[in-house]
Amino acid sequence: MINVAIFGAGRIGKIHAKNLDIHPGVKLKYVNDINPQAATELATQYSVQATNVENILSDSSVKAVLIASSTDTHADLIIKSAESGKDIFCEKPVDLTLERAKLCEETIKKAGVTCMIGLQRRFDPTFSSLKNRLMAGEIGDPEMLVITSRDPGAPPVPYIKKSGGIFKDMLIHDFDIFRWILNDEAATIFATGSCLSDPEIATAGDIDCTAVTIRSRRGLLCQINTARRAAYGYDQRFEVLGSGGLLQSGNHKPTEVTLSTSKSISFDKPEYSFLERYSTAYAREIEHFFDVILNKTELRSTIGDGVKALELAEAATLSWYENRVVELLK
Repeated sequence: MINVAIFGAGRIGKIHAKNLDIHPGVKLKYVNDINPQAATELATQYSVQATNVENILSDSSVKAVLIASSTDTHADLIIKSAESGKDIFCEKPVDLTLERAKLCEETIKKAGVTCMIGLQRRFDPTFSSLKNRLMAGEIGDPEMLVITSRDPGAPPVPYIKKSGGIFKDMLIHDFDIFRWILNDEAATIFATGSCLSDPEIATAGDIDCTAVTIRSRRGLLCQINTARRAAYGYDQRFEVLGSGGLLQSGNHKPTEVTLSTSKSISFDKPEYSFLERYSTAYAREIEHFFDVILNKTELRSTIGDGVKALELAEAATLSWYENRVVELLK
């Protein structure tokens, strides 16, 4: 039995607690949150203890921790947990700065512990199927990747102010998809954006829609379009154009029922939020994390992947600020 603690009792923390509760061989022991009431409520739900960071890290019976707290706490918790000899699952991004993220990576290597970053789209059944079919050569050599990633609405402005900006908070998943699907690294990146849905987002120093073009080291092209507002739901699609065809992964809908009449043909809108869209992916990534710990299987979402995605996010932010193409060092 592996004893586990969760840092963060918000939306993601609750999802992970639920998946831990049904995982054989794993037992949630502690919950921690900066908000004592949130920690107590989640701990009570699963009949465990709400406690502070120090108690968790000093308890040698806790073999693994899940970090689902605010981004500005990730690096400190990764470093302290690694130094305590605990295996780590941490939500994206690793940190708000590339320097601190690299320090975390170095600490993990030195400590010799497992550290998985929660890039859950790699574990989505639809996306995984496309990846496998691409690798099987169904469309020949990939040449272009087009990613559409749109939220149904922006998060609260206080959150945006602490998020590190849209490229680190939202597009970091899309940057990871680029690397994972094309199995390549970026050579250049150009990013532009606007604030079209809420002027308060601009006042907070951020934007709510972006257009990004990446040229990979092999010369492959990737276009990413994102928006904080899509009135019809959570829009998550991408397609890969290859030398021999096209692979597309579409949105998920609550049902697959289609109504056809003399006036129109209609079907469900996409699922409304990431909580529904990636519910299976969240469960599968937790299964994978403990499979790595118990069976020493190969980790599919490393801290190195998190650092590389953050590197692209920082380069995109710089490109937007300075309105220029940014070259990435090999």
